[in-house]
Amino acid sequence: MSVEDSTAAQDDHEEPHPTQALDDTVHQRVRLGVLTVAREADRVEFGFLKKQLAVTDGNLSRHLKVLEESGLITVEKGYAGRRPRTWVTLTREGAQALDAELRALRALVLRLETPR
Repeated sequence: MSVEDSTAAQDDHEEPHPTQALDDTVHQRVRLGVLTVAREADRVEFGFLKKQLAVTDGNLSRHLKVLEESGLITVEKGYAGRRPRTWVTLTREGAQALDAELRALRALVLRLETPR
């Protein structure tokens, strides 16, 4: 398909390209991982996230801060016995953002798998 054909095809489809629905805050690999792991549990411990996502403490902390400031997660600090712990919980807004991201990804896959 040439660029001209692509432009004509875009004009024929009034719907935006599925990638336009991707949320940059959610779509980043580590943040998407945090949201999906948090979706699987009531709350998830920092060390578990770090191990599952294969990231450093600093890297994970930065991504958690972005998600927390966006209202997609809550971060709770406390103790388990004498050891300090950090737990992450998905907010309602976080669940909605994750659902929207998954819908956009499904739409993109469907678009690529559907014969022309």
